[in-house]
Amino acid sequence: MKTKKLTLNKNTRMNFVTYGVVIVAYVILQTMVTTGSISSSLKGMLVPICAYVVMAVSLNLTVGVLGELSLGHAGFMSVGAFTGVTAALALQGVVASGPLRLLIGMAVGAVFAAIAGVLIGIPVLRLKGDYLAIVTLAFGEIIKSLINNLYVGVDGSGLHFSILTNKMAMDEIGRIIINGPMGITTIEKLSTFTAGFLLVMVTLIIVFNLVNSRSGRAFMAIRDNRIAAESVGLNVVKYRLMAFVTSAALAGAAGTLFAMNYSTIIANKFDFNTSILILVFVVLGGLGNMLGSIIAAAALTILPEMLRSLQDYRMLIYAIILILVMLVTNNAQLKSLFSRIIPHKKEAADNE
Repeated sequence: MKTKKLTLNKNTRMNFVTYGVVIVAYVILQTMVTTGSISSSLKGMLVPICAYVVMAVSLNLTVGVLGELSLGHAGFMSVGAFTGVTAALALQGVVASGPLRLLIGMAVGAVFAAIAGVLIGIPVLRLKGDYLAIVTLAFGEIIKSLINNLYVGVDGSGLHFSILTNKMAMDEIGRIIINGPMGITTIEKLSTFTAGFLLVMVTLIIVFNLVNSRSGRAFMAIRDNRIAAESVGLNVVKYRLMAFVTSAALAGAAGTLFAMNYSTIIANKFDFNTSILILVFVVLGGLGNMLGSIIAAAALTILPEMLRSLQDYRMLIYAIILILVMLVTNNAQLKSLFSRIIPHKKEAADNE
């Protein structure tokens, strides 16, 4: 009982530390933006960093907490990006407020990504291990291919859709929103750093409350021993689907935020490499460690830009840094050192 109480207190403290780090980082960076003491390149990366942080935290729910390897997270991001932007652009003549259109767009993106999560999750989550990873990877590529062949337009009578070729019959005031492989080229830049910060906070609140609930304990029980979890009556498919859909919905909202930071967005932006990049954020930050995912996402998004002046050696140095970080974070001696330095870890070890 004492160990359980200690674990709960440790988790609560860690959650508040994570909230505090995010809030302090926002205040500092927002002050730098207001005073003009931040470079234009870093200023332009603030919204993408927020989007990648949400992606990393949401994927960590599936990979770190639930223990399932998903390689199609960029697919959910693309679903959210294109549906959310389409909704925001279609509402330009109806909703005058830009922030409200962005909020509606993120909500629409989250809903459609959640629907995609349900559709792919019901059959796929009965699989496990490599099979699950392969199918989610295929899902991401299928979504990219579908969007590359999708045409969406809007006119006075509403939205129009076409597949493979543009066969939409619109009136004279009609305009194309999604133009097949050319993507969306008329995006109004509504995303802001403040909107990104709020989305990160909402994501952390949802994930922390879910992880610390009865459902979160069921996730971890399934991760540790699926057979034992089933033997005590846990509905494994239900809980796996819950985590998968929640993760997909958050990725969809992040996709809308990311897309509305640019004037043009194409489906190829959300390819296999993007899914792997997000998985790298999770692995380097630590499985189940949300603060680590936040730091890894921010650091690894900024790092390539900092190394840009090195030109041909940039990606080589980037790869070496990734390898060194992985070696350090998985070093047993360093973990033992941290357990002696950090008081609550030492107490937990003593109580065990």
